[in-house]
Amino acid sequence: MPQHPALAPDRAAVITGGASGIGLAAAERFAKLGMKICLADIDAEALEAAAETIRRSGGEVIAVPTDVSDAEQVRRLKDKAIEAFGDIAVVMNNAAREGGGGLFADPQRWRDTLATNLWGVINGVQVFGPALIQQGKPAAIINTGSKQGITCPPGDTAYNVTKAGVKVVTEALAHELRNVEGCQVTAHLLIPGFTFTGFTRAKGVTEKPAGAWSAEQVVDFMLDSMANGDFYILCPDNDVSREMDNKRIRWAAEDIIQNRPPLSRWHPDYKEAFERFEP
Repeated sequence: MPQHPALAPDRAAVITGGASGIGLAAAERFAKLGMKICLADIDAEALEAAAETIRRSGGEVIAVPTDVSDAEQVRRLKDKAIEAFGDIAVVMNNAAREGGGGLFADPQRWRDTLATNLWGVINGVQVFGPALIQQGKPAAIINTGSKQGITCPPGDTAYNVTKAGVKVVTEALAHELRNVEGCQVTAHLLIPGFTFTGFTRAKGVTEKPAGAWSAEQVVDFMLDSMANGDFYILCPDNDVSREMDNKRIRWAAEDIIQNRPPLSRWHPDYKEAFERFEP
């Protein structure tokens, strides 16, 4: 199947949050395409183990411990990637921390979640975006969002806020890029479904649940979507179909149009109405 033009042998991919999960799966897939890999993660030990996994399979990789919430460290990441590989074809702003920030939760938990999940993406876009444009070659910026940033289920408000922000930033990035004359850089919002990753394991789930996709499935879907020129890469999983995602997203948007209570999908008065709803 044809690939996005940036995904070419001997070109480089920079991936944050690359020590595990979707980030590592993407790195392994890019390496199989003959790309050079710059892996970044805040966990230096896990990062080196991930890099060694890629080396054992024959991939060329450098590992750069990075706290994406610190713009100076992101600038250092860019400089090291360019120094090692010359130019950059793909930047995947994927690093994130789990939420746990309910509306009235510890403010420091909120700040930490915002710093990594939202500012990490903003830093990645601001540092790498101009450099990729100036290269004058096909390139792609992929930001990892979440369905929670679109439908905003109650509970983990801090996480929802960060992922809603990632959606807004990435939409603005796509608009900006298409208005730069001659620009060959594309933007993509990766929206995984239920995926078995390090986050899942941290909750004590040691085996992949039947309803979850693997990180490798998410990456394969992402690459197919990029080849199709998709901006919104809305992944299903084994429990939730694209049709159900469409229903939930449209219902959430229509809370405003219909003047319903916010988050009405979880409001007892609207339970039956949502079940009957046909988008």
